[in-house]
Amino acid sequence: MSSADTRRNVGARFRNGGGTVKGFVQRVHSPHPSLNDSLEGELQDFLTDEDQLHTYDDLTKVNPVTPTTVLKCLQARYSVKVFYTHAGCTLVALNPFQPIPDLYSLDVMKEYHCAPQPKEFKPHIFIVAEEAYRNVRGQLEPVNQSLVVSGESGAGKTWTSRCLMKYYATVAASSSVVKSQNTVERIERRVLDSNPIMEAFGNACTLRNNNSSRFGKYIQLQLDRCQLLVGASVQTYLLEKTRVACPPDNERNFHIFYQMMKGATDEQRKEWKMPRGQRFTWLPKSEKTLEEDCFHETVEAMVHLGINAERQRQIFRILAGILQLGNVNFSSSADESQLCNLDEQSKAAELLCVPAEELQTCLRVRTLKAGKQSVLKPCPQAECSMRRDCLAKVIYAQLFEWLVTFINNSICADESMWCNFIGVLDVYGFECFHINNLEQLCINYANEKLQQHFVAHYLRAQQEEYVSEGLQWSFVKYQDNQSCLDLIEGSPVSVFSLLNEESRLNRVSDTKTFRTRLEKELCGNANISWDKFSKEPHFTVAHYAGKVNYQIQGMVEKNKDPVPPELISLLQKSDNPLLHQIFTDKETENPTNKGLSKVTVVSKFKNSLESLMRILHTTTPHYTRCIKPNPDCKPLTFQKEEVIMQLEACGIVETIHISAAGFPIRASLQFLFVLDVETDSNGILRQEVEKLLSVVLHKAFDLDSEKHNSWVHCGRTKVFLTQSMVNLLEDQRKKILSRCAFSIQCCWLRYQQRRRHARQQAATLIQALLKSLAEAELDDAKDLVEEDVSALNPVIRERGSVQLANIQEPVTVRGWPMGLALASAPSITMSLTATGFQKMMSVMASLNLPSRRAEYKVETNQYTKGLASIRAQPKGSVKMHYQRSPLLYADRQPDMKTDVTGFNEILLEKTL
Repeated sequence: MSSADTRRNVGARFRNGGGTVKGFVQRVHSPHPSLNDSLEGELQDFLTDEDQLHTYDDLTKVNPVTPTTVLKCLQARYSVKVFYTHAGCTLVALNPFQPIPDLYSLDVMKEYHCAPQPKEFKPHIFIVAEEAYRNVRGQLEPVNQSLVVSGESGAGKTWTSRCLMKYYATVAASSSVVKSQNTVERIERRVLDSNPIMEAFGNACTLRNNNSSRFGKYIQLQLDRCQLLVGASVQTYLLEKTRVACPPDNERNFHIFYQMMKGATDEQRKEWKMPRGQRFTWLPKSEKTLEEDCFHETVEAMVHLGINAERQRQIFRILAGILQLGNVNFSSSADESQLCNLDEQSKAAELLCVPAEELQTCLRVRTLKAGKQSVLKPCPQAECSMRRDCLAKVIYAQLFEWLVTFINNSICADESMWCNFIGVLDVYGFECFHINNLEQLCINYANEKLQQHFVAHYLRAQQEEYVSEGLQWSFVKYQDNQSCLDLIEGSPVSVFSLLNEESRLNRVSDTKTFRTRLEKELCGNANISWDKFSKEPHFTVAHYAGKVNYQIQGMVEKNKDPVPPELISLLQKSDNPLLHQIFTDKETENPTNKGLSKVTVVSKFKNSLESLMRILHTTTPHYTRCIKPNPDCKPLTFQKEEVIMQLEACGIVETIHISAAGFPIRASLQFLFVLDVETDSNGILRQEVEKLLSVVLHKAFDLDSEKHNSWVHCGRTKVFLTQSMVNLLEDQRKKILSRCAFSIQCCWLRYQQRRRHARQQAATLIQALLKSLAEAELDDAKDLVEEDVSALNPVIRERGSVQLANIQEPVTVRGWPMGLALASAPSITMSLTATGFQKMMSVMASLNLPSRRAEYKVETNQYTKGLASIRAQPKGSVKMHYQRSPLLYADRQPDMKTDVTGFNEILLEKTL
């Protein structure tokens, strides 16, 4: 049976579940028909307008929820180049297999980051990122967040993780704080620069994906109390180091080797002993050019992270030495007691900076311990090749580990600087090849653990919470993969435990014996089976995503991962400072580990994975399911068979069922209603929340109490809401806020109008009073002569007098309106001395000095405004006392009968 058939059969076992909540209609659906039949007839019964299928941005809106209807909706959205769709608590991402730059631009990031409600926007990976970021800002328990990106190889997990890191490096960057004069020293730049290095050394081109992650990584983005990105750390899992020496058929080795081959300069090629046209056994498909073959970007990222030129030179010489090792071939000697013949390997020794003779000896001679004596034994040809491959794998693995440590030292912040983190998990997807060995078993085991985390956190935990909170709930059936995990890692007997026991035996493993023991010890578990007619010993595991056949041949040896101690001693003597440092430090860290082989591969991987799961269980998870639309990675090509198997494998349909039938949004009662908890001993808080929600429902719709439970349910400690209820509450909230804003605006405008009217009235009253005072004090011009003029200081008389045409003596101006004094005649002869800026401004404001043929005609401003006579000299002084000057209204007319313009016309000063 093919892999596709087995996965389809697995999916059929858990498609027939349905769940109800009181007030909901029970959804019953049968297994979908063969996809070879047309989907049109079935869908036409449920979906009235198929042209609108692409508008379903959340798959919970599809009715009924079946694999077929979900598939049709995703296909419709993919056809209009919409690649993200909500599926309840999960985001489904379809890989377009072509660049969509406008979808991830800086403007799009800012749009989602600044949106009041990001979920109201189109589904996007930035919604998941922003939701996690706002949870940290809101300090919602648990505050730390984890973004779990899962999917098959080639589904787009690495790209999605890259987009998430770029989003946080943009929105959480402290641009207002000067951290360094050089932009490359900014931590967000360093976090981004770690990506191309990790991908160059840890990714490879496989049959399913041009940029497949051959290791797992969990990146913690560290945030300070202001939610600014201050650092990061990388935790890696199970690098597929066997690819270095044994790349699978029709696949490539790690990207970094091809980058060196295609991007090196002539000078570098000379240094690396890598002339143009040279072929390397461990570099298959070297003629194939990929977008990932970007040597310059990798070197640039190294520079930004602080790897200097000399250290880079050491790294690339080590990599070149590994390639040269692959070209070392062995041939059996005629005499078995003699050493195997080998080709010229001086290039490898020179690049690794180790003595050539010692390298030859280590590759062809095994050192046996007999008490205190050491016995040298020539190795057969197969063992010589194994020792060569082992040397290459251990060098590359330790170099990769050193790079990860260096990156962490470069980007990790001190513990005192950060308090929360957002984790991005990018692990290898579920794998099923023609030949599957220990690597695939570990990879699929990791996917089983993540699926179980999803099942435990969402599918099981959510439904159990409904029951504990008093909801009348009919459980939705789902596939629980706990039995498969018990088979792989359980205690006391499991595949891993039996594999470790076999690996620790000091004898050569027998595949048939090991298969017999597996069959005997694990026959009671339904998730394992055997094909008795198969020529190659293997066992079959029924994973959540389908059945996979694992080849037993070579599995025990790979689990041992033996490294001859003489090889480690040789590398410790290397004149390459980096190579010497790596293996010296490793021996210091593990002084009891002879040859680094005490811990088995599955034990080490299991421990690291359990550490990861402990972190995930203490964080708030966010799930993104990446879907591969076609197996050939063709742009914008949607193949139904490929997609439906992935939907069934990862439990998307069950997730949609629970989300659609249940209440995806929940909040504590105190969150919705402000009330002292101590006063809630009699359930007052719950009653008030129910009353509030009931008023909202009755106000919007005439719903009876029976139907209320389908929209909202008040549990014992939480209130559960559907998305429809949340939308309704938001609409009511917006209406209330709109009314409040309108009331505030009305009050403010009323206040402004009243204030403006009061000030206008005050200005009008003041101007009318001044006009009245001026009219009362004015009299005939001749009265000026009869007026007794008190004795003045000679200086004041000289500086403050004017000569009128019809008066012989100069008239003293005592600070009263000069314009009125000058208005006795249209044209006068004037003798005036004025000192001081204020007096000068008074004179200029009172006079018009038009120029005509170099002559000046002196006229008064008041003459054209209707005041042409002086009746009396003002007596005393007029003082104004107004806290806020009404000059804003000085140009307003006091009444409609005159055109006198207030203070601009009557200039009052304190008398001299």
